[in-house]
Amino acid sequence: MRVFVTGASGWIGSAVVPELIGAGHEVTGLARSAASAAALAAAGAQVRHGTLDDLEGLRDAAAASDGVVHLAFKHDIAFSGDFQGAADADRRAVETIGEALAGSDRPFVIASGTLGLSPGRVATEQDGHGLDPAGGAWGAGPQARHATAEFTLSLASRGVRSSVVRLPPTCHGDGDHGFLATVVGIARAKGVAGHIGDGSNRWPAVHRLDAAHLFRLALEKAPAGSTLHAVADEGVPIRAVADVIGRHLDLPVAAVSAEQAGEHFGWLAGLLGIDGPASSALTRQLLGWLPTHPGLIDDLDKGHYFHNPSA
Repeated sequence: MRVFVTGASGWIGSAVVPELIGAGHEVTGLARSAASAAALAAAGAQVRHGTLDDLEGLRDAAAASDGVVHLAFKHDIAFSGDFQGAADADRRAVETIGEALAGSDRPFVIASGTLGLSPGRVATEQDGHGLDPAGGAWGAGPQARHATAEFTLSLASRGVRSSVVRLPPTCHGDGDHGFLATVVGIARAKGVAGHIGDGSNRWPAVHRLDAAHLFRLALEKAPAGSTLHAVADEGVPIRAVADVIGRHLDLPVAAVSAEQAGEHFGWLAGLLGIDGPASSALTRQLLGWLPTHPGLIDDLDKGHYFHNPSA
C-alpha cells in the first residue's frame, strides 16, 4: 500500500514507519520541521511537509494514499495548558482525512488511549463507547479527544475501513521521553522514588515496537469499526515501577500521600494515581497480534532509562 502517516517522526511514528516499510508498504510521512523530514528520509519514507493545521494538504495526501495512519497530536500545547486546542485541531484533521477516504473502503487507523476507560477494573476493547466516558471527568479536552475516536469508528458507515488503536500510558523503549522517563526524572530531582498511596494502582504498558506492529496489522486487516488495544502488560503496579527506579538510582522508595502528590509529581499526579488496567484479549484474537518485546519492568531494568542524567 501507499500509506500516509501523520506524526511519522514521533515516538510511535518512528517505529511505525520502518515497520510498514519492512512489510513492503510505501510510506509518505508528514513533517513539520527540517529535522523531521531528514529523519523520515533516512528511514526510507517520502516526505510531505506540513502540519495538522494544513487541512488542504492533509486532504490531498489522504486522497492520494491507499490508507492513512494518524498519530500526530499537538502534545506541546496539550500539556502546557491548551489540551482543548490540541483536541480541536486533532478533530479537524480527522474529519478532513475521513472525508477524503469516504466511500473508498480504504483503511484509516488512529491512535487513542486506554487510561480512564474503566478505573478500578480491567478495561476491554468493548469499554468506552458510551456517551459519558469515565475520562470525561478530566475535562472537556480529553473528552473531546475521546469523541474524535468515536467519530473515527463511525466512519465505517461511510465506507471507510476505520479502526482505533488505544495505547496505554506507558509505551516504553530505549529513547523514551514520555511518562516513564518523567517519573524517573522526578525521582532523581526529589531524591526519592515515590508512588501515590500504597502504589497498588496499575498501569497497562506496551513496548513501542509491539505497538508499531499492531498499527501495521490494523492497517492491513482490521475490520471496519474495530477498537484495538495495544496492551502487552495488563497492569503493572506503580509500586513495582518505583522499586526498580529506586534500585537503579540508589534512592529510597516511599509513599507520597494523595494530598502531597500534586506538589511531588506536578502535572503527572492526576494520572499516576489512576488504577487503569486494560486487556488486549479481543485484539489478539481478532488480528493474531502477539507482543514479543520486553515488558515494562524488564525494559526498565535494562537501565537505559537511567543513562541520561536529564531524564
